[in-house]
Amino acid sequence: MSPVEAPQGSRPLIVACGALVSELRAVLGGQGLDDIEVRYLPANLHNRPERIVPALREVLAEGGSGREVFIAYADCGTGGALDAFLAEQTGIERLPGAHCYEFFAGAERFAALHEAEPGTFYLTDFLAKHFDVLVWQGLGLDRHPSLLPVYFGNYRRLVLLSQRDDPAVLQAARDAAERLGLEFGHEHTGLAPFADAVAVGLTRRVV
Repeated sequence: MSPVEAPQGSRPLIVACGALVSELRAVLGGQGLDDIEVRYLPANLHNRPERIVPALREVLAEGGSGREVFIAYADCGTGGALDAFLAEQTGIERLPGAHCYEFFAGAERFAALHEAEPGTFYLTDFLAKHFDVLVWQGLGLDRHPSLLPVYFGNYRRLVLLSQRDDPAVLQAARDAAERLGLEFGHEHTGLAPFADAVAVGLTRRVV
């Protein structure tokens, strides 16, 4: 029997965005929670948030019954559809906030960044490293560069919210800002705000 088909009383399950693989592993390992099963959904759902809830529904239908479950997603562009779906479930919670930028930076810090410049496009370490695939190609800018002002005409700056001190990620984010014609900013968040958000959810549901 595969882990996702485990019977009642089996280990807890986290269903997470594939953009969080490295960070979630680090957080769970640091909290001594390596025994929790984690299922990752494709990171490119960032570009198709309407598909997040159907993908979660499928995973939970296959292997969520009789288990403690935590959803490692914020709203992530579902427009409340994720919360509506979780309201149909019994005691399943998600990460706080509207998106990964908020739970990586922490709600207060993110609110300050947004207030300082609402026209900000954010990148995490993962999105900076995979900018070409998830943003440039994902939005069709490689095929239709004329769409650049349509997507980014109202933005003024790009801010990297970095989880690690990685010069390669920093340079990738700088390059992305240049390609988009935006000012560049950098805020190092570390993993502490994310770890706190995960810890709260796990304490409530799966620990």
